[in-house]
Amino acid sequence: MRLYLGIPAILVALLIAASGIAALTRGWVLPTNRKHVRRPQPYGWGQLVVAVSLCCQVAFGLMTKDLGTRQWGTLVGSVFMVAGILVIAVGQRTAGRRQRRNEQRSGQ
Repeated sequence: MRLYLGIPAILVALLIAASGIAALTRGWVLPTNRKHVRRPQPYGWGQLVVAVSLCCQVAFGLMTKDLGTRQWGTLVGSVFMVAGILVIAVGQRTAGRRQRRNEQRSGQ
């Protein structure tokens, strides 16, 4: 077991999961991301999926000895990671052209 790699990765996954739970339950997003996130619900779900995928990659990549299980486990973790990043991107999507025009008109 490579604990020096696994423990920090699991701690990062727990922090990401805590941020995702906060976004889901309270609509709270980290201050550095607040101006980019339009919808906190999908953003929170995406963070939870990324956290699970990171745990999956650590569990299968570092802690299993069977080569086939390691390859399939990290592949599944990578697919979850891409899916989570896409869901985060949906939560961060900027306002469309029509909505920007309405904001500009109402601001005048």
